[in-house]
Amino acid sequence: MLGSLGWQELLIIVVILALLFGAQRVSGLGGALGKGIREFREEAKGSEKDKAPALERPAGMSDADWVEYQEFKKQQAKS
Repeated sequence: MLGSLGWQELLIIVVILALLFGAQRVSGLGGALGKGIREFREEAKGSEKDKAPALERPAGMSDADWVEYQEFKKQQAKS
């Protein structure tokens, strides 16, 4: 959507917004928009980390079996 707008069109839109709402309110709106986008990205990255919980080693499992079990779970997650 914004890819088809050139810098002249964006400049005209900013000037119109500044005339309608005042320059200080427009700059505050831009800051709030940037903060919202930043928070959204941080939350999106955080949710990806929550998808793959850490594996817990069952009691009595040998080291070799534990390594095989971890590899098996990783393969399952990929498919």
